[in-house]
Amino acid sequence: MNFNGLFKHFRALCFLGLGTFTLYPALEAHADQCPKLLNHSLPRLQDDVPQNLCQYSGKVVLIVNTASKCGFTSQYEGLERLYDRYKQAGLVVIGFPSGDFGGQELSSNKEIAEFCTNTFNVRFPMIAKTSVRGNTANPVFAGLIRESGTTPKWNFYKYLLGRDGRLVKVYSSMTGPDDRSFVQDIERSLKQNP
Repeated sequence: MNFNGLFKHFRALCFLGLGTFTLYPALEAHADQCPKLLNHSLPRLQDDVPQNLCQYSGKVVLIVNTASKCGFTSQYEGLERLYDRYKQAGLVVIGFPSGDFGGQELSSNKEIAEFCTNTFNVRFPMIAKTSVRGNTANPVFAGLIRESGTTPKWNFYKYLLGRDGRLVKVYSSMTGPDDRSFVQDIERSLKQNP
């Protein structure tokens, strides 16, 4: 039997449920280890490829709703500095572009990606343009709102998750990335074990 024949045979076994015994436990174990707030897959800003946020399990995660035409947009620079400074220690910053507040986000993912890269050299992960409040909030923000009881009031709201995937604290747009107590919260979270 050639390679194509073997592949068709394997696919048929999987379809019938006979081949899943070797794959299912690994998938189930991965899902069991993923914190509820991160157990979602969302498209990446640059190319719409789905990104499973479980890949950040065990890291300190800073989730920020962003906008390109806001008075707080310059926070991108500080967020990138934070990410660059602490990523080796286990920090990941994830940007969620949204036009929910005053329509202050650019219209296409391509425009947003180019703006973030060209203007602020953003290298931290970014999710495709999405909604972060109300009935249309993406599942990550819906979970953060439920968990914290705090809906973002404007662009650049920040939600800090510890290594265990649990919410540590919520910060308003007024809390800049270089705010001393904010940075101390990140440093404390980085020292904790998952």
